[in-house]
Amino acid sequence: MSSVNDTLLANKESGKGSLIGYYPAGYPTIKDSVDALVAMAENGCDILEIGVPYSDPVMDGLVIQVATEEARAAGFVLGDLFEVIRQVRARVDTPLLVMSYWNPVLRFGVEKFAKEMVAAGAQGMITPDLVPDEAAQWLAVSEENELDRVFLVAPSSSDKRVAANSAASIGFVYSVSTMGITGERAQLDALARELVGRVKSLSSTPTCVGVGISNAEQVREVNGYADGAIVGTAFVKAYHEDGLEGLVAKTKELAVGLG
Repeated sequence: MSSVNDTLLANKESGKGSLIGYYPAGYPTIKDSVDALVAMAENGCDILEIGVPYSDPVMDGLVIQVATEEARAAGFVLGDLFEVIRQVRARVDTPLLVMSYWNPVLRFGVEKFAKEMVAAGAQGMITPDLVPDEAAQWLAVSEENELDRVFLVAPSSSDKRVAANSAASIGFVYSVSTMGITGERAQLDALARELVGRVKSLSSTPTCVGVGISNAEQVREVNGYADGAIVGTAFVKAYHEDGLEGLVAKTKELAVGLG
């Protein structure tokens, strides 16, 4: 049982919802990203996702793309990720997951990347563009190093894919929604609920919903049927517009009513 899993289950059992917060390492600087992640942990985030700035973030929205481009332009390199993790871990005990596309990990060396994560104090990794069928090395290395591995499922995923990705996940399953788009809210909420229902019918692994969640009502609503709500863009946007003070305010706002 992982600390991520433990946190989600303990919150659920106590009647408290869970807020998982994403923020890119190195944005706008290494120090700023450490301060941002610590502030998120201290003001309501139960689990942190530390994003890896990457040159081809095909699954990220514009706000996160701009932030990661700024981090890279400021000189961020992959090795800096582990320094960010170390500094955050020195200040908070919140579970930490790396969020990374697979190519940077592969180029760095899967085993080396895993060992660096462990040494720095991270609990595991979310791999948005990797499926278990193509993850033999990561499955073995994560087991060997006792790291969580979070795979994604989507409303378009077949039951076979949902079952396979859920079975391979440790920590939680990332259920992708496109909630919050103007004019399509009710339909998209229904898709997220249906997907979570399928995950729960096919697996005992907790599942958290992400993509498009931006306000406290949505965070509470998602926690009503899933094991946690994942927020990224809203946090990055808050920092971009109002700095650390704005990020703290947004974190507190989203955590309201979770118990």
